[in-house]
Amino acid sequence: MTGAQCLVECLQQQGVHTLFGYPGGAIMPIYDALVDAELTHVLCRHEQGAALAAIGYARASNQVGVVMATSGPGATNLITGLADAMMDSIPLVAITGQVPSNAIGSDAFQEIDVLGLSLACTKHSYLVTDPAELPAIIEEAFALAKSGKPGPVLVDIPKDVQQAAVGRRPAAKGPAQGATRVDFVALGRAETLLRSAKRPIAYVGGGIGMGNAIEELRDFLAATGMPAVETLKGLGSCGLDYEYNLGMLGMHGSRGANMAVQECDLLLVLGARFDDRVTGKLIEFAPHARVIHVDIDAAELGKRRHADVALAMDAKAALKQLARVPAGADWQAHCAAYKAEHSFSAPRAPDHIHAPWLLAELSRKAGRQARVCCDVGQHQMWVAQHMGFDHPSRHISSGGLGTMGFGLPAAIGAKLAEPGTQTLLVTGDGSIMMNIQELATVKRMGLAVKILLLDNQRLGMVRQWQSLFFDGRHSEVDLSDNPDFLTIASAFEIPGERLSHPDQVDGALDRFLAADGSYFLHVAIPSDLGVWPLVPPGKGNHQMMEA
Repeated sequence: MTGAQCLVECLQQQGVHTLFGYPGGAIMPIYDALVDAELTHVLCRHEQGAALAAIGYARASNQVGVVMATSGPGATNLITGLADAMMDSIPLVAITGQVPSNAIGSDAFQEIDVLGLSLACTKHSYLVTDPAELPAIIEEAFALAKSGKPGPVLVDIPKDVQQAAVGRRPAAKGPAQGATRVDFVALGRAETLLRSAKRPIAYVGGGIGMGNAIEELRDFLAATGMPAVETLKGLGSCGLDYEYNLGMLGMHGSRGANMAVQECDLLLVLGARFDDRVTGKLIEFAPHARVIHVDIDAAELGKRRHADVALAMDAKAALKQLARVPAGADWQAHCAAYKAEHSFSAPRAPDHIHAPWLLAELSRKAGRQARVCCDVGQHQMWVAQHMGFDHPSRHISSGGLGTMGFGLPAAIGAKLAEPGTQTLLVTGDGSIMMNIQELATVKRMGLAVKILLLDNQRLGMVRQWQSLFFDGRHSEVDLSDNPDFLTIASAFEIPGERLSHPDQVDGALDRFLAADGSYFLHVAIPSDLGVWPLVPPGKGNHQMMEA
């Protein structure tokens, strides 16, 4: 068999069913081998779109996403996707073609040192020089992508390696069973802190969902009654029915969540990393709190905030071992009052469509089982604030990197991972233009992706910051020359309608959700609508600004 055929067999043995990509000269032998493979290849219309679709697939399925591209510009177009996966800890294997081995370093056509470029945004990168090593490299790449703190791995394969003969077929191996390390000494110290705490808060991050620890978290919260807050990637972890779930904290979190954290005396950090958008001014974040930090990645422990107890272990195992000390009734009542007073509200405006109200209505109508994919910008924060999520896999958003253009390809990948799940895309007029070509992929694959475009004819988040922090000097945020989005959608055989008044919303959302295939709702909203509340840069979370 050839190296290309060997690679395809290796992918099948890793349980890969669907992969994303775009062919080209240096990866043509692999694409030739795909013809005879029992794999579904999804042809996206840009390599960045393919990488982001693979991320959406991984996040919806909790499996490794796979993307392929050719050398040169094909490989460089993957870099943003690799960086997004690295920042959000998404398991991804990227396979790139490379010029023949004897041409590497000669500035050959479409040659680029993608291994060098990728080092800052992957867990590991390989340049395959011996075709006999392909089985071991692919097996190791998948193991690295999904083990420990997940992340992206790149495998760069020269064209001659793809074409070379491989003397043996890859042997199937079972997954390695890693032992879960439990630090009982540290757990004992954690129990001491938990028992002495009067005002504990669970700070829940994306690691809970990625670690399949939702059930353990909810059991722990039910047993302790500990108030909890969630990060953007942690939304849905605690569940909509948990009465002491204060929701999202941080820059655009609720005032109740932020104030409870500022007042707590113990912060139980579960699969979160003290991101700057969560903490605000770090020195003023939870100033009275001792910290128990649980993270599978030891490098995160103490990186930004000292941990009084550091547990470098799997969150699922940690939650089973942590002492279940009941929270005090007075503290529970205090946090419940914060929740009641500061929960996000979204009133209906009389003469225009108020985006938060629209999204709250969509959430109510779509129900708990729908999946919402987001782009990046104001609409992303409105979704986090005003749509309810009962599981983190139901909310797919670019967190750490904040990648505009993420939403549409991510929704494609998520829909392919779970075809039976209602998949909604909430996007903005700035973001959708960055990967709008993937409407062709929606059409080609016959996907029922429901697209809600909030159009304020502005780069809304940038405009809001310019209004607040740059003396209202609005620089390059005017998108009033947007194309007719419904015409573009119709060119890809996607029906839709345009909304501009709140009286139109109820019926339009019903048609949107009931459509058998894709549907496009183009919603006009005011250009000066802001995301509130907001923690100004350089301020503590207790210094939130209101509208």
